[in-house]
Amino acid sequence: MALNEVDLGSGQHGCSHYRRRCKIRASCCGEIFDCRHCHNEVKNSLEIDLRERHEIPRHEVTKVICSLCDTEQDVKQYCSNCGVCMGKYFCAKCNFFDDNVSKNQYHCDGCGICRTGGEENFFHCYRCGCCYITALKDSHHCVEGAMHHNCPVCFEYLFESTKDISVLPCGHTIHLECLKEMNLHFQFSCPVCSRSVCDMSSVWKKLDQEIASTPMPKMYQNKMVWILCNDCGMRSNIHFHIVAHKCPGCNSFNTRQTRGDPTRCPTV
Repeated sequence: MALNEVDLGSGQHGCSHYRRRCKIRASCCGEIFDCRHCHNEVKNSLEIDLRERHEIPRHEVTKVICSLCDTEQDVKQYCSNCGVCMGKYFCAKCNFFDDNVSKNQYHCDGCGICRTGGEENFFHCYRCGCCYITALKDSHHCVEGAMHHNCPVCFEYLFESTKDISVLPCGHTIHLECLKEMNLHFQFSCPVCSRSVCDMSSVWKKLDQEIASTPMPKMYQNKMVWILCNDCGMRSNIHFHIVAHKCPGCNSFNTRQTRGDPTRCPTV
Protein backbone atom coordinates (compact mmCIF):
# COMPACT_ATOMS: atom_id res chain seq x y z
CA MET A 1 0.00 0.00 0.00
CA ALA A 2 1.69 3.22 -1.17
CA LEU A 3 2.25 5.94 1.39
CA ASN A 4 0.72 8.65 -0.80
CA GLU A 5 -2.46 6.57 -1.14
CA VAL A 6 -2.74 6.09 2.62
CA ASP A 7 -2.24 9.80 3.38
CA LEU A 8 -4.33 11.10 0.46
CA GLY A 9 -6.73 13.83 1.62
CA SER A 10 -5.40 13.95 5.18
CA GLY A 11 -6.74 16.99 7.04
CA GLN A 12 -9.02 17.98 4.15
CA HIS A 13 -12.17 16.18 5.28
CA GLY A 14 -14.28 16.10 8.41
CA CYS A 15 -16.38 18.50 10.45
CA SER A 16 -16.10 21.03 13.26
CA HIS A 17 -15.62 18.15 15.72
CA TYR A 18 -13.06 15.95 13.97
CA ARG A 19 -10.81 15.85 10.89
CA ARG A 20 -11.36 12.44 9.32
CA ARG A 21 -11.74 10.82 5.92
CA CYS A 22 -15.00 9.01 6.48
CA LYS A 23 -18.61 9.65 7.40
CA ILE A 24 -20.93 7.47 9.45
CA ARG A 25 -24.31 5.97 8.68
CA ALA A 26 -26.45 6.22 11.80
CA SER A 27 -27.97 2.83 12.56
CA CYS A 28 -30.89 4.47 14.35
CA CYS A 29 -32.23 6.56 11.45
CA GLY A 30 -30.19 5.37 8.45
CA GLU A 31 -28.93 8.89 7.66
CA ILE A 32 -25.33 9.89 6.89
CA PHE A 33 -23.38 12.36 9.07
CA ASP A 34 -19.76 13.48 9.43
CA CYS A 35 -19.66 12.13 13.02
CA ARG A 36 -21.97 11.12 15.84
CA HIS A 37 -21.81 14.60 17.37
CA CYS A 38 -23.10 16.06 14.11
CA HIS A 39 -25.91 13.49 14.23
CA ASN A 40 -26.78 14.29 17.84
CA GLU A 41 -26.80 18.05 17.23
CA VAL A 42 -29.17 17.71 14.29
CA LYS A 43 -31.45 15.12 15.86
CA ASN A 44 -31.73 17.03 19.15
CA SER A 45 -32.30 20.48 17.66
CA LEU A 46 -35.41 22.50 18.49
CA GLU A 47 -36.66 21.99 14.92
CA ILE A 48 -37.09 18.25 15.57
CA ASP A 49 -40.30 16.99 17.16
CA LEU A 50 -39.65 16.09 20.78
CA ARG A 51 -40.83 12.52 20.19
CA GLU A 52 -38.32 12.08 17.36
CA ARG A 53 -35.22 13.39 19.15
CA HIS A 54 -32.49 10.85 19.81
CA GLU A 55 -28.74 10.25 20.02
CA ILE A 56 -26.47 7.53 18.72
CA PRO A 57 -24.02 5.91 21.16
CA ARG A 58 -20.47 5.62 19.84
CA HIS A 59 -20.51 1.83 20.08
CA GLU A 60 -23.55 1.58 17.79
CA VAL A 61 -21.67 2.99 14.78
CA THR A 62 -21.29 -0.03 12.47
CA LYS A 63 -21.07 1.46 8.97
CA VAL A 64 -18.79 4.17 7.56
CA ILE A 65 -18.50 5.80 4.13
CA CYS A 66 -15.09 6.67 2.71
CA SER A 67 -14.91 10.42 1.99
CA LEU A 68 -12.68 9.86 -1.06
CA CYS A 69 -14.38 7.03 -2.93
CA ASP A 70 -17.84 6.96 -1.24
CA THR A 71 -17.58 3.24 -0.49
CA GLU A 72 -19.82 2.14 2.38
CA GLN A 73 -18.26 -0.56 4.56
CA ASP A 74 -17.88 -1.98 8.05
CA VAL A 75 -15.87 0.04 10.55
CA LYS A 76 -12.13 -0.27 9.88
CA GLN A 77 -9.16 2.09 9.69
CA TYR A 78 -8.34 1.62 6.00
CA CYS A 79 -10.87 1.85 3.17
CA SER A 80 -11.58 -1.57 1.68
CA ASN A 81 -11.82 -0.03 -1.80
CA CYS A 82 -9.21 2.72 -2.25
CA GLY A 83 -6.94 1.85 0.69
CA VAL A 84 -6.93 5.36 2.17
CA CYS A 85 -6.45 5.73 5.93
CA MET A 86 -9.76 7.10 7.18
CA GLY A 87 -8.24 8.28 10.45
CA LYS A 88 -4.62 8.37 11.66
CA TYR A 89 -5.97 7.67 15.12
CA PHE A 90 -8.40 4.77 15.09
CA CYS A 91 -10.06 2.97 17.99
CA ALA A 92 -11.87 -0.24 17.13
CA LYS A 93 -13.50 -0.30 20.59
CA CYS A 94 -15.15 3.12 20.15
CA ASN A 95 -15.48 3.02 16.34
CA PHE A 96 -13.67 6.34 16.37
CA PHE A 97 -11.52 8.07 13.71
CA ASP A 98 -9.47 11.27 13.89
CA ASP A 99 -6.72 12.61 11.61
CA ASN A 100 -5.60 15.20 14.18
CA VAL A 101 -3.24 13.10 16.30
CA SER A 102 -1.85 16.21 18.07
CA LYS A 103 -4.61 15.67 20.63
CA ASN A 104 -2.69 12.60 21.88
CA GLN A 105 -5.79 10.43 21.96
CA TYR A 106 -5.88 7.20 23.94
CA HIS A 107 -8.52 4.67 24.90
CA CYS A 108 -9.32 4.27 28.60
CA ASP A 109 -10.77 0.86 29.43
CA GLY A 110 -11.99 2.20 32.78
CA CYS A 111 -14.02 4.95 31.12
CA GLY A 112 -14.85 2.76 28.15
CA ILE A 113 -14.21 5.65 25.74
CA CYS A 114 -11.33 7.54 24.12
CA ARG A 115 -9.77 10.51 25.88
CA THR A 116 -7.28 13.20 24.78
CA GLY A 117 -4.12 14.55 26.37
CA GLY A 118 -1.86 11.48 26.43
CA GLU A 119 -2.33 8.33 28.50
CA GLU A 120 0.88 9.03 30.43
CA ASN A 121 -0.60 12.30 31.75
CA PHE A 122 -3.78 10.85 33.22
CA PHE A 123 -4.96 8.16 35.63
CA HIS A 124 -8.37 6.54 35.99
CA CYS A 125 -10.05 6.89 39.37
CA TYR A 126 -12.38 3.91 39.74
CA ARG A 127 -14.38 5.51 42.55
CA CYS A 128 -14.97 8.74 40.62
CA GLY A 129 -15.41 6.69 37.46
CA CYS A 130 -13.34 8.95 35.19
CA CYS A 131 -9.84 10.05 34.18
CA TYR A 132 -8.02 12.87 35.98
CA ILE A 133 -4.67 14.53 35.37
CA THR A 134 -1.87 12.75 37.28
CA ALA A 135 -1.24 15.84 39.46
CA LEU A 136 -4.57 15.08 41.20
CA LYS A 137 -3.84 11.42 41.89
CA ASP A 138 -3.11 11.81 45.60
CA SER A 139 -4.90 15.08 46.26
CA HIS A 140 -8.36 15.06 44.65
CA HIS A 141 -11.52 14.58 46.69
CA CYS A 142 -13.30 11.45 45.46
CA VAL A 143 -16.97 11.77 44.56
CA GLU A 144 -18.84 8.69 43.38
CA GLY A 145 -19.48 9.04 39.63
CA ALA A 146 -18.03 12.56 39.61
CA MET A 147 -18.45 13.12 35.86
CA HIS A 148 -21.47 10.91 35.28
CA HIS A 149 -23.89 13.81 35.46
CA ASN A 150 -24.69 17.08 33.70
CA CYS A 151 -22.64 20.25 34.12
CA PRO A 152 -24.41 22.17 36.93
CA VAL A 153 -24.33 25.36 34.83
CA CYS A 154 -25.07 24.44 31.19
CA PHE A 155 -26.49 20.93 31.84
CA GLU A 156 -24.40 19.21 29.15
CA TYR A 157 -23.47 15.62 30.08
CA LEU A 158 -19.90 15.88 31.35
CA PHE A 159 -18.64 12.33 30.92
CA GLU A 160 -18.71 12.47 27.12
CA SER A 161 -18.18 16.22 26.72
CA THR A 162 -15.50 17.38 24.29
CA LYS A 163 -14.97 20.60 26.27
CA ASP A 164 -12.36 21.16 29.02
CA ILE A 165 -13.57 20.13 32.48
CA SER A 166 -12.44 21.47 35.86
CA VAL A 167 -12.38 19.46 39.08
CA LEU A 168 -13.35 21.63 42.05
CA PRO A 169 -11.77 21.25 45.53
CA CYS A 170 -14.97 19.59 46.74
CA GLY A 171 -14.62 16.91 44.03
CA HIS A 172 -17.54 18.04 41.89
CA THR A 173 -16.91 18.71 38.21
CA ILE A 174 -17.89 21.52 35.85
CA HIS A 175 -16.98 22.82 32.40
CA LEU A 176 -13.95 25.11 32.60
CA GLU A 177 -15.69 27.78 30.51
CA CYS A 178 -18.75 27.59 32.78
CA LEU A 179 -16.51 28.07 35.82
CA LYS A 180 -14.91 31.12 34.20
CA GLU A 181 -18.38 32.49 33.43
CA MET A 182 -19.32 32.06 37.10
CA ASN A 183 -16.23 34.00 38.15
CA LEU A 184 -17.17 36.84 35.81
CA HIS A 185 -20.46 37.07 37.72
CA PHE A 186 -18.68 36.92 41.10
CA GLN A 187 -19.91 33.41 41.87
CA PHE A 188 -17.13 31.58 43.74
CA SER A 189 -18.93 28.60 45.27
CA CYS A 190 -19.73 25.17 43.88
CA PRO A 191 -23.21 25.10 42.31
CA VAL A 192 -23.74 21.62 43.76
CA CYS A 193 -22.56 21.84 47.38
CA SER A 194 -21.78 25.59 47.82
CA ARG A 195 -18.18 25.00 48.95
CA SER A 196 -15.68 27.70 47.90
CA VAL A 197 -14.01 26.90 44.57
CA CYS A 198 -10.83 28.93 45.16
CA ASP A 199 -8.75 30.64 47.86
CA MET A 200 -11.04 33.32 49.32
CA SER A 201 -8.75 34.48 52.16
CA SER A 202 -8.27 37.98 50.67
CA VAL A 203 -12.05 38.40 50.44
CA TRP A 204 -12.54 37.18 54.01
CA LYS A 205 -9.95 39.74 55.18
CA LYS A 206 -11.92 42.56 53.53
CA LEU A 207 -15.13 41.32 55.17
CA ASP A 208 -13.37 41.32 58.56
CA GLN A 209 -12.47 44.96 57.98
CA GLU A 210 -15.99 45.87 56.87
CA ILE A 211 -17.55 44.20 59.91
CA ALA A 212 -15.12 45.98 62.22
CA SER A 213 -16.11 49.33 60.71
CA THR A 214 -19.85 48.58 60.85
CA PRO A 215 -21.00 48.39 64.47
CA MET A 216 -24.45 46.95 64.99
CA PRO A 217 -27.21 48.98 66.74
CA LYS A 218 -27.52 48.34 70.44
CA MET A 219 -30.73 46.32 70.05
CA TYR A 220 -28.86 43.76 67.90
CA GLN A 221 -25.57 43.55 69.79
CA ASN A 222 -26.65 40.53 71.86
CA LYS A 223 -28.60 38.77 69.12
CA MET A 224 -27.32 35.24 68.44
CA VAL A 225 -27.91 33.12 65.34
CA TRP A 226 -27.08 29.60 64.24
CA ILE A 227 -25.01 29.28 61.06
CA LEU A 228 -23.80 26.44 58.87
CA CYS A 229 -20.40 26.76 57.19
CA ASN A 230 -20.49 25.67 53.55
CA ASP A 231 -16.71 25.12 53.57
CA CYS A 232 -16.11 22.95 56.67
CA GLY A 233 -19.65 21.91 57.59
CA MET A 234 -19.43 23.25 61.14
CA ARG A 235 -22.60 24.53 62.86
CA SER A 236 -22.09 27.45 65.23
CA ASN A 237 -24.04 29.85 67.41
CA ILE A 238 -22.55 33.32 66.84
CA HIS A 239 -23.38 37.01 67.13
CA PHE A 240 -25.63 38.32 64.39
CA HIS A 241 -24.21 40.85 61.93
CA ILE A 242 -25.87 42.46 58.95
CA VAL A 243 -22.74 42.19 56.72
CA ALA A 244 -21.80 38.52 57.04
CA HIS A 245 -21.33 35.65 59.50
CA LYS A 246 -17.89 34.16 60.10
CA CYS A 247 -17.32 30.49 60.83
CA PRO A 248 -15.30 30.17 64.08
CA GLY A 249 -13.90 26.85 62.87
CA CYS A 250 -12.26 27.72 59.55
CA ASN A 251 -12.70 31.54 59.45
CA SER A 252 -14.76 31.33 56.24
CA PHE A 253 -17.58 33.74 55.52
CA ASN A 254 -19.12 31.22 53.13
CA THR A 255 -21.90 30.49 55.60
CA ARG A 256 -25.67 30.39 55.74
CA GLN A 257 -28.00 31.21 58.58
CA THR A 258 -30.05 28.28 59.90
CA ARG A 259 -32.92 28.07 62.34
CA GLY A 260 -33.14 26.38 65.69
CA ASP A 261 -30.72 24.56 67.95
CA PRO A 262 -29.06 21.65 66.07
CA THR A 263 -28.90 19.65 69.31
CA ARG A 264 -32.69 19.56 69.53
CA CYS A 265 -34.69 17.07 67.48
CA PRO A 266 -37.92 18.21 65.86
CA THR A 267 -41.12 16.97 67.43
CA VAL A 268 -44.45 16.15 65.88
